[in-house]
Formats: sequence, C-alpha cells, structure tokens
Amino acid sequence: MLFGSSGIRRRFDQTLVNTALDVGAVLGANFGDVIIGMDTRTTSPLLARLVVSGMIGSGGQAYCAGIAPTPSIAFATRLKKAGCMITASHNPEEYNGLKLFNPDGSSFTLAQQAAMEGALKTPHWADWKHQGMLHPIDAITPHKAAILAAVEIEDSLPVVVDCGNGACCVLTPALLTEAGAKPVCLTCDPAGRFSRKSEPLPEHLGYVGEMVKKTGARCAVVHDGDADRMMAFDNRGRFIDGDHLLLLFASHLGAKRVVTTSDASMIIEEVAEVHRTPVGDTYVSEELLRWGEFGGEPSGAWIFPQHSYCPDGPFAAALFCEIASGTDVAAELDAMPSYPILRESIPCETALETVKRLGAKIPTDGIRVTAEDGWYLVRASGTEHKIRITAEGTSLPAAKAMLERGRMLVRKGKTA
Repeated sequence: MLFGSSGIRRRFDQTLVNTALDVGAVLGANFGDVIIGMDTRTTSPLLARLVVSGMIGSGGQAYCAGIAPTPSIAFATRLKKAGCMITASHNPEEYNGLKLFNPDGSSFTLAQQAAMEGALKTPHWADWKHQGMLHPIDAITPHKAAILAAVEIEDSLPVVVDCGNGACCVLTPALLTEAGAKPVCLTCDPAGRFSRKSEPLPEHLGYVGEMVKKTGARCAVVHDGDADRMMAFDNRGRFIDGDHLLLLFASHLGAKRVVTTSDASMIIEEVAEVHRTPVGDTYVSEELLRWGEFGGEPSGAWIFPQHSYCPDGPFAAALFCEIASGTDVAAELDAMPSYPILRESIPCETALETVKRLGAKIPTDGIRVTAEDGWYLVRASGTEHKIRITAEGTSLPAAKAMLERGRMLVRKGKTA
C-alpha cells in the first residue's frame, strides 16, 4: 500500500520523487484548487515543486504556502478543494512524504486513499492550452488568528518552547507571544536538520525539564517535525505522558464524548464516553467526523473538531498554556488516576502474517482484548519486523498478567 496510518511516508528516493509528481497530477486533475505546504527538511522544497509541477501539468491551480505547520495547511484547506503537506512528521531527516487533506481539515479517508492509489495508474496531463498556474498564499496568519480567538493565556506566562527545528518554528513562538505568554525558545530555527530526534518522547527531551526549573517557567510545550503533535512538561519540569495529557484536555474542555486509539489508557473512560479506533490520527479524525467532541492519541496528536479535524500542535500548545496559566498543572496531574502500562516489542520476520492468523483483519490495527482488571493489544508494526504488545492493568500484577496473555497469543500465532 502507498498510504500508511498518516499519509505517504518513506525514505527519500526516486520512488518518492516520482510519487510526488504523480500525486500532484491527480490532485490537479481531480480537485483543481489545492494548497501546498512543506516542513523544514532539505528535501521538502524539491518535493513541493514536483507536486506543483504535477498540478500545473494537469491543469490545476497550486497555492503554495512555503514552510508551514501541517495543521496550518489543513486549516487553510477550507478555502480550497484539497490540501497537500510535504512532510515525514516525526521521522528522521532522511524520510519525507505527503499528507492529503479535505476542506474540513480531515485527512483523506481510507476510501479516498484507495481512490488516489487507483488514479495514480492513469495519466492526467492536460494539453498545452489547459496548463494550470502557481499562486502564493499565507496559511499562517488565518490559522494563528483562529487560535488567538479561541484561547486566553495569563499575561507574561513563562513557557519553554521546543520546536525541534521543525515547521512550528514559523508559528508557535509568535503565537504564544501574541497570546500574552513569554516563550523561552529552544531549537526554534527552521534549520532543515533536527538538533534532537523529532518524535517528542521523554528520552529525547531530557534537557527540557531542566530548562523549566532553571528559567522558572510554568510549563513547556514540545513539537515534532511538522507540528501535528504537541507534548508538554508541567511546572515542576516533569514530562506529561500522553494519556494524562488526553485526560487534562478532555477535563478542561468539558468533553464527554472522546475518541482515542486502542493503545490509550483506560483512565479516560473515568471522565467520558469513549470510542476507540486503530492506532493512527487518521482513524481518530475519521471517527470524529461521525461522533465525539474531542479526540487524540497518546503520541501527542490532539484534534479539536470545532476548530479542525487535523491534529493541531500549535492549538494544543496554546490551550495547554491557557490551562497552565489558570491552575497548578502538577497538582492537577497528581490528583488524576494512573494505571501501569507495559509495552513490549517482539522481533518477528512474519509479523503481518502472524497477527493476521490471530484474527486481525488489518494486522497493523491488531487485536485488543479487554478484561475486568485491564486489557492488552497485539499489533504488527507498520515499519519494522516486530509485533508490539501493549498491556494495562488496575495494578502492576494485573498489567503483567495482561502482558503475559498477549505473549501467549503471539506464541499461538507463531505456531499456528
């Protein structure tokens, strides 16, 4: 399949170059008016120009925003027929890819992805009399204005901002400053190379907590390469895991219907009715089109459907600062429930086939089994020859027991 759980993504190579040109041609022929943005990777300008070339060659109108966060492009797509973001999100710099959006900010659905893959097999070039055109467009300003209208941050809130040299460099520091905060910026230059690993995991961000303590900041916000993700630190310099950040947002918004993924903690079910989807923000977005007031996944993708159906890191950063300016976040987190979650990856050359034998329709979605004192999820990795097991229990012994049940299921699949 060309599409993964969040668009098209692979190491930069000739295949990706060809794909960018062909996708542009399909977008131009089938949608006409399309907005295009890119992250800060060194290969993004080339791929963006290829998409534009494909669009113009098939008679489309290409509106180029330059470097911009993914959620800014998704937000601006409401003015056009479709959106295309050149990014590999949190992957290392040698990767790149394309994300495609509808006018409501949602990612292309599974049906749209299948239609796109089918359309790529057919030429879409227009004749010399019907070539398209290239237009500049500002995607940052309207997105920033919409966020500023939706949040209120206490004046002079000190906040550490870590952009990871990604696309949010052109938005989040200015956004928070205009909202009244006082950002202390780290890695906020769009250098094209990442000074830390782009995925906002605690093991990549050890210095951020120390900066919170050293500067007396009330919190910290952290983005990945294209700013569709946002993770945070509290006022004591502690990294906030995604499950508790999900709960914090849901509580602050008063959301009683929440969409999240199959690997998220069961703590969210203590405050809201929950619909679960396979892992991947595209699935969360698609479910929110039908049901729910707020959605997200523990990896840091937060979706606010009244604003957009795209995970919006800058919006989440501003909202988190609003929370931090009005409450003691650390104390609020300490009062929240917490259950042990265990994760394990098992090397397996036949991971996809093994999980499919266990009954999973889509191996990368996996199988989730729920019991009274916990649950476990067994799924095939979409990028490595591994089977991933996630288990949670109301106690550590219960979590360990659920993990062992997951291991037993994997062993059964390997010997079947």
